[in-house]
Amino acid sequence: MNVEHIPVLLREVTEMLRPGQDGIYLDATIGPGGHAEGILQCAGNCTLIGIDRDEKAIERAKERLKNYRNVHFIRDSFANIKAAVNSLGYDSVNGILLDLGVSALHLKSEGRGFSFLKDEPLDMRMDQRQGLTAEDVVNRYPGKELATVIWQYGEERFSRKIAKAIVNARRRKRIRSCRELAGIIEKVIRRGRIHPATRTFQAVRIEVNKELEELPAAIDAGVELLEPEGRFCVISYHSLEDRIVKNAFKKLAKDGLFNIITKKPLVPDRQEQRLNPSSRSAKLRVGEKI
Repeated sequence: MNVEHIPVLLREVTEMLRPGQDGIYLDATIGPGGHAEGILQCAGNCTLIGIDRDEKAIERAKERLKNYRNVHFIRDSFANIKAAVNSLGYDSVNGILLDLGVSALHLKSEGRGFSFLKDEPLDMRMDQRQGLTAEDVVNRYPGKELATVIWQYGEERFSRKIAKAIVNARRRKRIRSCRELAGIIEKVIRRGRIHPATRTFQAVRIEVNKELEELPAAIDAGVELLEPEGRFCVISYHSLEDRIVKNAFKKLAKDGLFNIITKKPLVPDRQEQRLNPSSRSAKLRVGEKI
């Protein structure tokens, strides 16, 4: 399935990253390669390192960037960026990009189990090599633990009600599909501005992939890799991610390691939001190593 990928805040990322011809740049969540292509279009002779734990994403990025030289791909988590970069023989980089969250490739690709709109197995693994799936979380976690996950990672005020409904439903039969889970939630939560299952699916996805647990480690490792005056760009899509990035940058600045370039996060303009509705919640924060 050919899923169109539109990189979010591409102009802002390339302006802030300031790629130079002799530089080494790390796209630690390369996905299908949209941002990486933008960087290479600005500085075609630079070295670009692309990391992603999703095999399909790496395949798409390789195809998209096949005409560029000096591009390296590594299948790994962004939490391991320092070891990944070192494995290629590089000790430092001139700029880093993290584009967090789930992409159109995940939501629209068949059989990945990220979308509550599809009748497919509950999976949600960005890395198919790992064991834990969304089906495991939904069917094995005790009710109290499930409610905590939905509350903490989904900021869902009806977390206990949803967890109770899930536990009651799985007593009758194992919950195996996205549509089943969405249907259980829809029965207990009224429709509002967003689909009732939106926050729960976000929470389960974050739990499966340990996204928030790995983010602080990735930022710390990235700062170690950066050359002085190298820039760190992070795009987040919900308040939990943004809060972690904001606080990490503030601590780095307080410790004298970092200048915060974006006093307020950059957000997509109206035209970009209209062309790419999934960009609406995006926030870009940028720091520069001292």
